[in-house]
Amino acid sequence: MFPQFGATADTLSKASTMVFRIGTDAHLYDDPDDVSIAPLLDSKFDSEKCEALKRLLALIAQGIDVSNYFPQVVKNVASQSLEVKKLVYLYLLHYAEKRPNEALLSINYFQKDLGDPNPLVRAWALRTMAGIRLHVIAPLVLVAVGKCARDPSVYVRKCAANALPKLHDLRQEEHALAIEEIVGKLLNDHSPAVVGAAAAAFASVCPYNLSLIRRNYRKLCEILPDVEEWGQIALIGILLRYVIASHGLVKESIMFSLQCTGSSHSVKDGPDADFGQVKESTDMDGTCDYEFVNMVSRCYIEGPDEYLSRSSYANRESFELTGEQFTSGKSNDDVKILLYSTSPLLWSNNSAVVLAAAGVHWVMAPKEDVKRIIKPLLFLLRSSNASKYVVLCNIQVFAKAMPSLFAPYYEDFFICSSESYQVKALKLEILSSFATDSSISSIFKEFQDYIRDPDRRFAADTIAAIGLCAQRLPKMAHICVDGLLALSREEFVTKDFGFGDQEAGILTHAILSIKSIIKQDPPSHEKVIIQLVRSLDSVKVPAARAMIIWMVGEYSSLGEIIPRMLNTVLKYLAWCFTSEALETKLQILNTVCKVLVGATEDLLTFKKIFSYLVELAECDLNYDVRDRARFLKKLPSSNLVSIGQEEGTNDLPEKDLHVVAECILGRETRKVKTESFSYRFYLPGSLSQIVLHAAPGYEPLPKPCSLLLDDLNVPEGTSEIKKRAADYSGTDDYGTSSDPSDNESASDYDSQHSVAESSGSARGDDSEFTSEGNDNADPLIQISDIGNASENQNGVSQSGPANLGELMSDRALESWLGEHSGSSNPGISEQSQVRISSARISLGDVGKRVKPKCYSLLDPATSGNGLKVDYSFSSEISSMSHLLVCIEVFFKNCSSETISEITLVDEDSNRALDAADKAADVNQSCLASSDNVPTLVPMESIASLEPDQTARRIVQVRFHHHLLPLKLALYCDGKKLPVKLRPDIGYFVKPLPMDVEVFIDKESRLPGMFEYTRSCAFTDHIEELNKENGDSLFVKDKFLAICESLALKILSNANLCLVSIDMPVAANLDDASGLRLRFSSAILSSSIPCLITITVEGKCSDPLNLSIKVNCEETVFGLNLLNRIANFLVEPTLS
Repeated sequence: MFPQFGATADTLSKASTMVFRIGTDAHLYDDPDDVSIAPLLDSKFDSEKCEALKRLLALIAQGIDVSNYFPQVVKNVASQSLEVKKLVYLYLLHYAEKRPNEALLSINYFQKDLGDPNPLVRAWALRTMAGIRLHVIAPLVLVAVGKCARDPSVYVRKCAANALPKLHDLRQEEHALAIEEIVGKLLNDHSPAVVGAAAAAFASVCPYNLSLIRRNYRKLCEILPDVEEWGQIALIGILLRYVIASHGLVKESIMFSLQCTGSSHSVKDGPDADFGQVKESTDMDGTCDYEFVNMVSRCYIEGPDEYLSRSSYANRESFELTGEQFTSGKSNDDVKILLYSTSPLLWSNNSAVVLAAAGVHWVMAPKEDVKRIIKPLLFLLRSSNASKYVVLCNIQVFAKAMPSLFAPYYEDFFICSSESYQVKALKLEILSSFATDSSISSIFKEFQDYIRDPDRRFAADTIAAIGLCAQRLPKMAHICVDGLLALSREEFVTKDFGFGDQEAGILTHAILSIKSIIKQDPPSHEKVIIQLVRSLDSVKVPAARAMIIWMVGEYSSLGEIIPRMLNTVLKYLAWCFTSEALETKLQILNTVCKVLVGATEDLLTFKKIFSYLVELAECDLNYDVRDRARFLKKLPSSNLVSIGQEEGTNDLPEKDLHVVAECILGRETRKVKTESFSYRFYLPGSLSQIVLHAAPGYEPLPKPCSLLLDDLNVPEGTSEIKKRAADYSGTDDYGTSSDPSDNESASDYDSQHSVAESSGSARGDDSEFTSEGNDNADPLIQISDIGNASENQNGVSQSGPANLGELMSDRALESWLGEHSGSSNPGISEQSQVRISSARISLGDVGKRVKPKCYSLLDPATSGNGLKVDYSFSSEISSMSHLLVCIEVFFKNCSSETISEITLVDEDSNRALDAADKAADVNQSCLASSDNVPTLVPMESIASLEPDQTARRIVQVRFHHHLLPLKLALYCDGKKLPVKLRPDIGYFVKPLPMDVEVFIDKESRLPGMFEYTRSCAFTDHIEELNKENGDSLFVKDKFLAICESLALKILSNANLCLVSIDMPVAANLDDASGLRLRFSSAILSSSIPCLITITVEGKCSDPLNLSIKVNCEETVFGLNLLNRIANFLVEPTLS
């Protein structure tokens, strides 16, 4: 090829391969012995490290051990490159168990990465720590999982949920409760991705702790349609088990309707009285096999193994269901919500989700609503070849229990030649289970084609299906028998040569089907038996011959023709006895014995034939035949008594032996169930239903009403779904559930009560408590009894003004005097005993005494012309945009000359525009879109500033970050002076007035990951206390001085609203422990509430230990605000 270019087919093939490999990582698999990996791992370039790590992972994929590079790989875990980190984590996961000591060296880096700003890094670090699976680091992994479960990133919280089963597999029993607590917290998450992973963790870690589901049941139902597909499967199973365990079974459902009615008869008939015999068990419509349904439903609850052992004769303990264990599916809200939430999942793209949802409706839905699962299952059957067998396994049980369910759709179960044998066999069984008079003709036409299929095993199954159809529809029995007889007479089946095992199976199934049809009505099939007996010489298959011979003995007295044929038939059997197969020989002996027991004519001939066959059998080479002959020889009956007496060796009396013979050889046959107990008695959609045994991890449904119900409040946000679920049973159309995660954050923090300031409404009655030295001032303190401190924590409080007599209630007075003689717990310390009650006080008009902290923007020495510029953050709220912070700027001329044209602008702004025009433009842009909010709203310029004159301006600034300074330009006398405006996060919030009850309610909604605490020392109050002269009122003023110092310090450094002050009522009047101040605010940019609680510990005259707690949904903002508050509380106040 192309010899003029020197090209050959080999070289062109290589060139083509190289072209297709361009831009891929295929070259990483070329050289397994690449010696350049070690130098690349030590390189200072991240690209070379990535190349080396990719080569290592490629070698691992090829099965090559590269664990000798472990130390070099571990040290790269500290790399700042995300790609390098990810590759290192993959390598560590693979070799951590082989090299545990080296893996432990990287734990510190993992813990460091758990605090990385990038959520991907945090998730990778947690996933790697959990994947190492060393018992030594299990406590560290538990702490990491608990931390990541409160992470603001959804992906990190999902990784925390996925890590819980790995942590549980380490069998750390001491951590079981902590793991379950984390599972419960993640189940309450507002993200569907986290809930799906948490459901899988729940199924692995604590599947029986259904109390975790109770608290979040309706929220889980509402979020179910939005969970990822594999999470939906786990969550559906959990919700189904919870409903059954807490509410019981649905008495209108198809699976348990018989149990409701049958439980009342259990005392009389026993729980399994109807299992020993088969009866036509159909309802009034003929559409339900209640006996099969009862058996399957009991297996769902008990488990097949326990049910079968209980149903045996060795264990007859009853399993009864009382009326209290049932509920109505039409009136129970939880059942209706579950059915409504799973309805959209019937049309899911994932076949496993469809089966799980169908299983819920099969078990819990009323009978008239079970039809909802038909079309989704049939659609799944037509659209997915991969899951066809699994879907058919489930439909097989549904169709057997309720044949009318799929009977109109019989054409969907016709067989394609390209389908596997297993699928064909299932479809045959399903077709035979719901065949009706209207569909049987079409089904039989299909069966005629199936019999000619090249797969003879499938053809044999088709013949068996014909027999089942004939048993189900007695009117069609004669047609089936004629077809089966014609098949048994075909030459290629009955020849003495040329048939194999498959052809023998066809004949065997044909005779077996005929036999089962005859057993239903023997008199009407006498001619069929005669035809089979006449064809006995042409049938050479041992199993088929044995069945025909059995019919000879079973129906030897039927009609007039068969008894006259017996003499000839028995002689023929005796003549060919020695050449028969084992099963045929045994059947011949039984048949001759049966004929002899019931014969009235030709007794002498029958006895001779029997004696002849017994002598032949006693000399047979097979010991089974010899044993059968000896047994029958010693079993006399009315016609065999002379034979038994000839031996004279019978141990039993003749009367007893006669009874035994009648029982064994008599024609009274007991009907038995046609279905074997190895049926699909496992839950729909489970692996156990496919493999026909309990797969690892399979659990039956819980016992009905086994979960004790408590009086629980209905969670908020479920009224809408309850309203939608109320109409569930009346419609066939399913709407999709709304996503609750979009509005959850806002709804959780919206105030449900009217918020009003309480400090100004209750001042008039308390003027008598003010100090005599401040007659002209507003009331400094208002007192109200709030009772027990624990009640205060739980939000139970008494509000409103109170005088001193009301304050000193009995409980508070006993606490004040230390008279707690009736304390039941002697271990409580004296300090905690006396600090039982507290009073709520409020400072009168504390806002007028707040002095914001002042900062320097420009120093006179720096400016060069004597201009001094200071600024302080204002408590005013911008009316232009919620993104703007108001700042008061003070300009002072410290020189002896006039300064002109003073203005402050953004460093990148255009100063040529007129200030008024720019302000107007800004107003319009701010109203149009918040994205157009400027960095600095231009201030009104100062035309001139005289010596020692001060000018004040309000500047509105938009900071890009609450920690980064803003670069501005100050113009004066034509000069440009660069300045930096440093932000204060305390003024990135605005006051949010509320009463104490609303505060406590909002605080209770922000636990865990939204709560941050820190401790610091406070000393500002000491200077105030040292000024007192020690008069009799000094003790009362200590608490007031501390409250004023704390409140003024906080309000002077942050734009907050003082909600309440709780003062301890204790015997030790120098102990300020228990003093609590609450402040509320909302973030300017998002209006998210931010709550601050400060608790005081220590003596009044000593430095106090403050515990600061911030509750805020914005994690980063809350932590930075907490640090800011702690920092300015520690700083001493400048006098």
